[in-house]
Amino acid sequence: MQPKTVRFGHAVMVFTGVFLIIAAGMFYLDHLLQVALFFALLWVGLNARLIGFQYISQREFMNSAIARALPAIYIFLLIGLLIAALMKSGTVAMLIYYGLDWLTPALMLPIGFVLCALMSVITGTSWGTVGTLGVVLMGMAETVGLPLYWVAGSVVSGATFGDKMSPISDTTNLAAMSTDTDLYDHIKSMAMTTGPTFVLVLIVFFVVGWQLPVHDSSLQQVANLQQALAQQFDLNPWITVAPIAALILFSYRRFEPELAMVAAIITATVVAIFWQLQSLPQMAQALWSNQPAETSLESLNQLLGRGGLYSMAWTLLLAILAIAMGGILQRAGFIHGLFSGFIERIKSVGGLVGTTLLSGLMLVASLGEAYIAIILNSQLFKKVYRNRGLDSAVLSRTVEEGVTLMAGLIPWTTAGAFYAATLNIDVLAFAPYALLNLINPLTAIVFAVLGWSIMRTDHSKQS
Repeated sequence: MQPKTVRFGHAVMVFTGVFLIIAAGMFYLDHLLQVALFFALLWVGLNARLIGFQYISQREFMNSAIARALPAIYIFLLIGLLIAALMKSGTVAMLIYYGLDWLTPALMLPIGFVLCALMSVITGTSWGTVGTLGVVLMGMAETVGLPLYWVAGSVVSGATFGDKMSPISDTTNLAAMSTDTDLYDHIKSMAMTTGPTFVLVLIVFFVVGWQLPVHDSSLQQVANLQQALAQQFDLNPWITVAPIAALILFSYRRFEPELAMVAAIITATVVAIFWQLQSLPQMAQALWSNQPAETSLESLNQLLGRGGLYSMAWTLLLAILAIAMGGILQRAGFIHGLFSGFIERIKSVGGLVGTTLLSGLMLVASLGEAYIAIILNSQLFKKVYRNRGLDSAVLSRTVEEGVTLMAGLIPWTTAGAFYAATLNIDVLAFAPYALLNLINPLTAIVFAVLGWSIMRTDHSKQS
C-alpha cells in the first residue's frame, strides 16, 4: 500500500487525540505521563498505519528520532551523576553555606535570575545551570521559606535566557544553522526582543521578591542550616568550588557539554573521596542512587540525598516515549499536513510571527524535544519569510522564541521533565512564574505588529 498524503483534517484529529490522551494522563491518571504517552504513541501509530505506513517503517521513524536525540539523553544521565557528585563533594553545601550570608530572601528572585542567566551564557547550557546553581537556589529558598514555585520560575527564566543567547549554546547554533543565518546576526536579532524582556522580568522579580512571605524564624533556620552543613562537610571554598570551576572552564574552552560535565563529575568525585573522606563504595552508591544525608535537619537530608543515575530514570523513559512519538508524527507527514496548508495565506508580519511561535509551541509539544522542533519550524517557514523580504534573523529569532523558550514549560518534553526532576517541582507549578519564557514571545508579537525590530532584505520576492 502506497502511503497517502496527510490531509489537514486528519492531522488535526491526530494532534487533538494526542493532546487529549496526554491531558488525561496529567489530570486523571495522577501524572502517569509515561503511560499516557504510550497510548498516545499507539494512537499516532494506528493513524500512520491507516495512511499506509507499515510497522517496520514506523519503527525506523522512531529509531531515527531517538538517534538524533541521543546527545540530550547522554546529558540526562550525566546530570544525574553530576548532582550526586556535587552533593558528596560538599560543593552544593559550600555554595548554600556562604550564599546564605549575603543572599537575602528579598533578593533571591532577581539575583538568582541574573546568576542563572550569567552561568548559562558562559556555559551554554540551561540544563547544567539548573542542575547546579538551580539546585543550590532551591535549597536556599526552602530553608528560608520562600515559595518554591517563584524560585523555580526565576531559575528556569535565567537559565533559558542564557541558553537562548549564548554563542556556545546548541540551540542557538542550531537555530542559526537551520535558517541560514549568521550566528552573531541571530544573537543580535534575539537581543532586540529578549533584552527589553530581560529588564522587565528583572524589575518584576525585584518587586515580587520584596513582597514574598518569609518564615518569621528564618534567621534562626539559616543559622541551624549553616551549623548542620559545617558539621557534615569541610567547607573550604577553595577546594569545594573545584567541580564548578572545572565545568565553567571546560565550557568556556568550548568543549562539548558532555565532556565538561564529565570533568566536573571526576573533579567532584576526587574532592569527595580525598577531602570529604567518602569511601569508594559510598561514592559509587551515591553515583548510582544517592541517599538522604544524616544531619539534624530533615529538609537538608533530602536535599543532600538528591542525584544519581537512577534518579533520572523517570525523566529518561518519558523523553524516549515522547521522542519516538515525535518521529512518527514528523516522518509520516502529520506535522506537514497540519501547518503547510495555511502558512502561505498569512498576510501581516505580526500574523506570520505569531503563527511561527504557535507552530514552534505545537511542534515541541508534539515532538517532545527542542532540536527536531527547531529544524522543522525553520523548514516550514524559511521560504515564506524569504518571499516576504524578511531577514532570516527574524525567522531564527522567532523559532527560538517559540521552541527554546517554551520547551521547558511542557511537562512531557525532555526539558520540562528534566527541570521537574532536577528542581523537584512539577512543571505546571513553576511554569506560570517562568516570566521570561512567557513574556518574551508576547514581546515578539507586539514588536512585529508595531513593526519594531523587523529587519528586511533588499531582494524580496512575491509569493
